[in-house]
Amino acid sequence: MKLGIVGLPNVGKSTLFNSLTKAGAESANYPFCTIDPNVGVVPVPDERLDVLTKMYNSKKTVPAVIEFVDIAGLVKGASKGEGLGNQFLSNIREVDAIVHVVRCFEDTNVVHVDGSINPLRDIETINFELIFSDIEILDRRIAKNSRAANNNKEIAKEVEFMKRIKEHLENGKLAITFEVDGEDEEAWIADYNLLTRKPVIFAANVSEDEVAEDDDNDYVKAVKEYAREYGSEVFKVCAQIEQEISELEEDEKKMFLEDLGLAESGLDKLIRASYSLLGLISYLTSGEDETRAWTIKKGTKAPQAAGKIHTDFERGFIRAEVVNYRDLVENGSMTAAREKGLVRSEGKEYVVQDGDVILFKFNV
Repeated sequence: MKLGIVGLPNVGKSTLFNSLTKAGAESANYPFCTIDPNVGVVPVPDERLDVLTKMYNSKKTVPAVIEFVDIAGLVKGASKGEGLGNQFLSNIREVDAIVHVVRCFEDTNVVHVDGSINPLRDIETINFELIFSDIEILDRRIAKNSRAANNNKEIAKEVEFMKRIKEHLENGKLAITFEVDGEDEEAWIADYNLLTRKPVIFAANVSEDEVAEDDDNDYVKAVKEYAREYGSEVFKVCAQIEQEISELEEDEKKMFLEDLGLAESGLDKLIRASYSLLGLISYLTSGEDETRAWTIKKGTKAPQAAGKIHTDFERGFIRAEVVNYRDLVENGSMTAAREKGLVRSEGKEYVVQDGDVILFKFNV
């Protein structure tokens, strides 16, 4: 899973990226301190892997990972060359979802690029830059295909489709609200990789005093109301606290979070929001060589899940031996679980569930 982190300058974006990835992206109290996209790969915390590693005495443990791409702070007019211009946008075209950090705290010591705190205005500023970038992509495609459209009805049909999306964007609307009709249009729009069609997770960056409070401040409420309209996820975070957490040992982290009255870290919240928004689950494989988590879409059938390990597994799929993680752990071994009839032999139509521990049988 790949997530792109965006936001206006000085909203806490690079501070949050640093804490999530410990990658040490430069963070400073002035715009454009992040000039090149910083990339960090973060393992997805999963206690089930530790348990299975001990059970099977595995030589290595391989968690699922999330790749974060931290992008230079945008300002109004970035798509027209203001600030750092449009150079960053190509770096997030390939991400699965966008994490939009929005400032929801007051602090006279940290300047805001627009002079005041207004999360909805900030969201709109970023959205317009993404819209302008998408229009640019469509303009190039329309120009490239228009000549061929004279002799090809299918290309002509797609050019008209692109013009409809462009008009939608020019009206200030996001591509995610554009309704497609049929498989062709679905395939076309997916191919364009439009930024405003990507799912968004809003990270509402609040002060240390507010992060553990059940009641949201007015800024966070406004962001949540906006997010509901677009089916986006929102999580509340204090980037400064996350920075402090990232420098602690694992056992110290738990104590620190408890002292603050927090049940989980910002990274845990973000991972949960990402999996929920993108409809992802993890299945597990375990043995002497390794214990590993594999991330797949909900609804994935067994052969395609096997294909995540190796294409040969999908091509030569015979069956999957499946046991629920809890059943396996409660019985202490695969053999004991099998004796109780808890290990199932599943065929090509089996839909893999979160927490399935699977051994694939295949023949190539």
